[in-house]
Amino acid sequence: MTPRGAIMAGVTAAALLASGAVLASAINDLPQDAVPIQDPTAALNRQTVPQTPPVEPAPEAAPAPASPIAVTPVTPPILIAESEQKADEEEKADEAPAKRADTPAAPSRRQRRRVAIVEAIDKITAESMRFEVEVGGRPVRFQRTLIFTARACEVSAADEQVSDAVAYLEVSLQPRGVIQVSEPRQIFRGWMFASSPAVSGLQHPIYDAWIVGCKA
Repeated sequence: MTPRGAIMAGVTAAALLASGAVLASAINDLPQDAVPIQDPTAALNRQTVPQTPPVEPAPEAAPAPASPIAVTPVTPPILIAESEQKADEEEKADEAPAKRADTPAAPSRRQRRRVAIVEAIDKITAESMRFEVEVGGRPVRFQRTLIFTARACEVSAADEQVSDAVAYLEVSLQPRGVIQVSEPRQIFRGWMFASSPAVSGLQHPIYDAWIVGCKA
């Protein structure tokens, strides 16, 4: 092979490798199809509580001594006149520094989870599906048009009154095709609450979607 032919072959191989890397990166950015799940979500929103250590039995009492023990009598208290007692209490109150108000305990932090559980429904075909969306992972496509992206998913702390799960989602519309001729059109972005799906859920003429829970 001539030097010129070797150079041309090397350039061709480098171009093929570069095009393959670009194609692989583009495939990773494409949405993946939603897969239905059957996992129960009742226990997903609970905070993980460490197990209570076992209680050790109390030690047995020491045996009684063989010989008697001398007991020292207690000195009777000295009675103080009521006027002197009040004066002493007032003097101590003036000298003692003012007690600081008790500071409230800091609230517990919410636990962040890796996967958001989403439920969506097509109101025309009445088809619904519960599927997973990984936080910071690949987008998930429901039906042929709806695309979900999860940015965060958290569950309530132990000191909160209501056990809840909240997720920050981005929802876009883009019809599936071999060649994407248009950019996805975002129709929702914000926090969704599992305990109140009607407060901040996706409301669309064709689709409805809401957060169900979070999964580690």
